Amino acid sequence: MRVARFVAQGDPTYGVVELAEDQGPNPETVSVVSGDPLAGPVHYTGERLPLADVRLVSPVIPRSKIVGVGRNYSDHAAELGNEVPATPLVFLKPNTSVVGPGEPIVYPPETTNLHYEGELAVVIGRICRRVPAERAADVIFGYTVANDVTARDLQNADGQWSRAKGFDSFCPLGPWIATHIDLEEASRLDLTTSLNDKQVQSGNTSQLVHGIADLVAYVTSFTTLLPGDVILTGTPAGVRPMVVGDRVSVTIPGIGTLTNPVVAEEA
Repeated sequence: MRVARFVAQGDPTYGVVELAEDQGPNPETVSVVSGDPLAGPVHYTGERLPLADVRLVSPVIPRSKIVGVGRNYSDHAAELGNEVPATPLVFLKPNTSVVGPGEPIVYPPETTNLHYEGELAVVIGRICRRVPAERAADVIFGYTVANDVTARDLQNADGQWSRAKGFDSFCPLGPWIATHIDLEEASRLDLTTSLNDKQVQSGNTSQLVHGIADLVAYVTSFTTLLPGDVILTGTPAGVRPMVVGDRVSVTIPGIGTLTNPVVAEEA
């Protein structure tokens, strides 16, 4: 199931997306549901809309936090001249950094070296603390695509990453949450990033230094995760600068493609 959050008219609404590849009876549509699937039971309203007629927004706005994981692909750590950490290197992004598919990544004047980082994102489905790795699947609602936008010069200058990764619009998520993917499948997904239609990143989640289950266990060892919180699992090699006017797309087959333009911050 693909759980989307969209705007047709009025406030954002949740729905279930059916694509042509599903070979279902109503391809390229979204079936509207009542309520928030991350908060409790939902019901189909009976309304079905063409997918082309709605505007997708971020499928989730984390209740409390986005937990990022740095240097979790060895080739990415190497390309930036860093060692692979023995334990997960974590940081937080504010929920105000979240935008959805098609929404702009805003290039702030404080940086001159803004990078994309295509990633698999884990969406948490229940309140959880100290989850053992073997039970990680029990607390995962689903998976989506992320772009951990990073001001590389600020990251290097500050010594810690809050500012470099925390600007508004620095966490695109989407296009929807795939709940039909289990932990085993999520641990061997291809991931590619394209900049202006040219592929610049290619990896597979089997290459994660610290796997998804271990990340859930590690993060919940020091903080409680809430429904809708997100773990960003890390990015493969190939990061490089974006400039105003660029368009970046992150694709994970089985989930979808997340595309965002880069725009200048308005004065």
